Amino acid sequence: MDRKLTLSLNEKVIEKAKVYAQNHQISLSRLIESYLSSLIENKSEDIKITPLVESLSGVVNIPDDFDYKNGYTDYLLDKYQ
Repeated sequence: MDRKLTLSLNEKVIEKAKVYAQNHQISLSRLIESYLSSLIENKSEDIKITPLVESLSGVVNIPDDFDYKNGYTDYLLDKYQ
């Protein structure tokens, strides 16, 4: 069931949103509804791990105490020397 909602937005944002909606052939109401729906939906269930990524899982063993910041710093120092 659709209901009305009154929003207070910056005038420039409204004008740009109207142009965007018109360019994409969608009403401003549907654009905002779509955006809000995308924020509140639980996306974690939709993410599927591809077979390629699954096959790469566990290829590299990283020690539990590995400090990735220091590792990256060392890499950058070697790269730019």
